[in-house]
Amino acid sequence: MRLMVDGQGIEIDADPDMPLLWALRDLAGKKGLKFGCGIAACGACTVHVNGEAVPSCTLPVGQVEGAVTTIEGLSTDGKLHPVQQAWLEEQVPQCGYCQCGQIMSAAALLEHTPSPTDAEIDEAMSGNLCRCGTYPRIRAAIKRAASLKAGA
Repeated sequence: MRLMVDGQGIEIDADPDMPLLWALRDLAGKKGLKFGCGIAACGACTVHVNGEAVPSCTLPVGQVEGAVTTIEGLSTDGKLHPVQQAWLEEQVPQCGYCQCGQIMSAAALLEHTPSPTDAEIDEAMSGNLCRCGTYPRIRAAIKRAASLKAGA
């Protein structure tokens, strides 16, 4: 089957029922997204499908229609995406395991809601769990990223 991943068409030989997570990691070499729970409860595997943040661990690759963006394809100009930059500036990561999924959810939020309220951030990020509890820093980073995007 053919997928559009990070702006490039790729051919993969996968069972249509294989979760997108494994097709991307094992067949397309996209190692940024992580396996966390396998039931779409933690958000570590979040990618964008047509600009929407989705958990890739429960989405069969055969049902994917449209463009897939992974953390590796979030920035297209070789620079950090504003969310990635804000993550560094706010020192969000601790263990780092959830961060790719968190960043992908935050980036999707800011595409649809350029200046989100705390409640909108909480709702958009509710599918992403952080074992280290960096939620206040995540919120601060999203607000900083919104400012960075607005000034760009």
